[in-house]
Amino acid sequence: MTTTAEALQSLKPKAEWVLHGDVLTWLDAVQTEPTQSEIDAEVIRLQAEYDAQAYARSRASEYPTWQDQLDDIFHNGIDGWKATIQVTKDKYPK
Repeated sequence: MTTTAEALQSLKPKAEWVLHGDVLTWLDAVQTEPTQSEIDAEVIRLQAEYDAQAYARSRASEYPTWQDQLDDIFHNGIDGWKATIQVTKDKYPK
């Protein structure tokens, strides 16, 4: 779950602020404090971006190590390797 702190970091990456629970204290004299609506919208945007990459995170944890992939290519050629990788791609489609 995306947090308010992550949204603030995304909206104002170099800003100075402190977050105590739900209370935001804006310390930055240069950048303006984002509104709660802007923060909420950024939380939603970042969460959607994270959710859209679920397939990639799932695939990454199931792909063979690169060493095993190279061994697969050596023993079975590129077509054999592609078949091995395709199993994971099919399991977690985009």
